[in-house]
Amino acid sequence: METPKRSIVKAVIWNVIGLMSMAMVGLWATGSLAMGGKMAAINTAIGLSCYVIYERVWARVSWGRVRG
Repeated sequence: METPKRSIVKAVIWNVIGLMSMAMVGLWATGSLAMGGKMAAINTAIGLSCYVIYERVWARVSWGRVRG
């Protein structure tokens, strides 16, 4: 089973990647770096929270694991 700390680190790294890509999409869609950054920050905050919860729930599910 994964530790909560590992889940959080994975989520943060994934969300940094998402933040950068969303900022680029926001910039492209709005033409404004400030608005694109705001969109990316909001998306990242929501995504990080959801991802941590999702990972912790799946860490408790034994389905599909092979014990060896």
